Amino acid sequence: MRRFILLVLLLWIAIPFTAVVADEYPTSPITYQIPFGPGGQSDLEARRQQPMLEDILGVKVIVQYKPGGGGSIGWANLTRKKPDGYFISGMNIPHIVLQPLARGNAGYETDQLMPIALFQATPIGLAVLKDSPFDSLEAFVEHAGKNPGVVTCGGSGTWSGHHIAHLQLSKMAGVNLTYIPSKGAAKSVAAFLGGHVQALWANSNDLVQHADKIRVLAFGTKEPFPNMPEVPTFESKGYALYASIDRGACAPPGTPKDRIKVLEEAFLKIASDPAVIRQMEKDGFVPLTMGAEASTAYIAEKVREWAPVVKEFKP
Repeated sequence: MRRFILLVLLLWIAIPFTAVVADEYPTSPITYQIPFGPGGQSDLEARRQQPMLEDILGVKVIVQYKPGGGGSIGWANLTRKKPDGYFISGMNIPHIVLQPLARGNAGYETDQLMPIALFQATPIGLAVLKDSPFDSLEAFVEHAGKNPGVVTCGGSGTWSGHHIAHLQLSKMAGVNLTYIPSKGAAKSVAAFLGGHVQALWANSNDLVQHADKIRVLAFGTKEPFPNMPEVPTFESKGYALYASIDRGACAPPGTPKDRIKVLEEAFLKIASDPAVIRQMEKDGFVPLTMGAEASTAYIAEKVREWAPVVKEFKP
C-alpha cells in the first residue's frame, strides 16, 4: 500500500513537470530564412538581429538563403515547413501581397504566412549614375518618351515593390521603360553600378550607401526622405507614386500563437532598442515596431490596396 501511494505521488509530481518541459520554447536552434540573396536589406537586418535574437531566446539562430521569384520561392518553402516555431522567414510587403495576386500560383497565399512582427521600412527611389545625362526626373521622362523601350531600369524581383513602382511610373508618365529584374537588391545594385542598366529602382539604404556615385531623381514618399531632403518626391513632380518596402518576420501556417508571441517579443525588443533605431536611421532605414496582430491587420489592408493595382497591370 505504501509503495502504491509513493508511486501515485511520483506520477502526480512528474505529470506537471513533463507538461512544463513540453511547453518550453525554444530549446533548439531556429532557422531564419532570407528569401533573397546575401547582401540585400533583408540579409543585413537579419545579420544585425542574429546575435541579439540568440541572446534573447537562448538558442542558436541560423540564417539561410532561399532566393528566387522575388521572394516567392522562399515563402512557398516556408509554407511546407513544420509549424513548430523552429523555422521562420523574413517577409517583405508588398511582395507577399503582389505575387499571389499577380501570378495566380506563386506557391503560397498571403494569408498562409503568419506575421511575427514588422521592424523596418525602406522608401523606394529612382536613381541614375552621377555621370548620367539625366539630371532630373523631367529629363529622364522626356528621353524615355522619345525613345520607347530603350531606357533600362533595374530592380529586385518581378511583381515586387520595385517592379510595381516601375509599371506605375511608366503608365503615369506615358512612357515605355524596360524593367530588368535581379535576384535581390544587392545584385540589382551591382548591375546598376556596373553600368548594365541606365537607372535603378532601389531601397533607401542602398541609395544612401552609394550617394557619392549616384543621383536620385525622386522618392516614392509623401514627404522628403530625411537622409536626402534635397531629392524631390514623385508626388511633387505630378506623379501620385508612393513606394516602400516593409520588412518583418513570419512563420509557417499553423504555428502555435504562444510560440509566435515569444518570437514577437524578441523581434520587438530588438526593434525598440535605441541603438538599433539610431543605426537604422543613419543607414537610411525607417524603423518600425509592429507586433503580430498589428502586422496582420496592416497586411490585410495592403491586400485591399494592391488588388486593383495588380489587376490594372497584370497581363
